[in-house]
Amino acid sequence: MKGLALSLGTIWSLYILSMGWGSTFGWGTAFVNAFSEIYIGYGPGFIGGIIGAIWAFFDGAFAGVFIALIYNWSINTKKKQRATKKL
Repeated sequence: MKGLALSLGTIWSLYILSMGWGSTFGWGTAFVNAFSEIYIGYGPGFIGGIIGAIWAFFDGAFAGVFIALIYNWSINTKKKQRATKKL
């Protein structure tokens, strides 16, 4: 669970950071403008990209925990169903 949370948080924050920095050159400005509505302080530029990356890390980590919980729950449910069929 920790591994998925850290990896999704890291990947998403790096993506948001690169989009924030890239939008200073005119690349992905619509994306940055859309996500600036969600991540307070996020915008084109160096500081805006870093602020967005911090928000995105926690957002991605939360998503990773949520995905891992659902996955683990579904795996445990299947294991219980198999165990009851064998009896």
